[in-house]
Amino acid sequence: MATTGPRMALAALAALGATAVFTAPANAAPYGNGIYVSSEARIAPDGTIHLFGEYHCTAPSPSGAVQIKATIEQEDVRLSIGGGDAQCDGAVHDWSAHGTLRLTPTVHAGEALAKAELQEIRFGGGLLPRSIDTVAQDAHPVRVIDHR
Repeated sequence: MATTGPRMALAALAALGATAVFTAPANAAPYGNGIYVSSEARIAPDGTIHLFGEYHCTAPSPSGAVQIKATIEQEDVRLSIGGGDAQCDGAVHDWSAHGTLRLTPTVHAGEALAKAELQEIRFGGGLLPRSIDTVAQDAHPVRVIDHR
């Protein structure tokens, strides 16, 4: 069976599309959303830990909002801290999150794992969220610097 020009073009386009899908970076986020956590975390003199980075996102669904969630893990301690609401206009924005070490005093200077997520929260008409979806994430080792 002979392949016609339009069929060959369609097959080439399909192969190109499949290549693009399967060669996307592992941390690529859907819909043009992305978040980055800095390679350094800081413990302030008052005992709060600070994580920071950059993000970009597109507008959420009309019934939703996008928030930043940050987590630091060191040895057997995991501390999640909120980073607030995200401004989803497609531009790159700085973010920062801080939380107290009062209940997790064993976090110290040295290496840790930091995670940052953009989470789209959709409401279904009530006060409770209908769903929470992670639309972008980043995680890698960071250096914790203690200024206490």
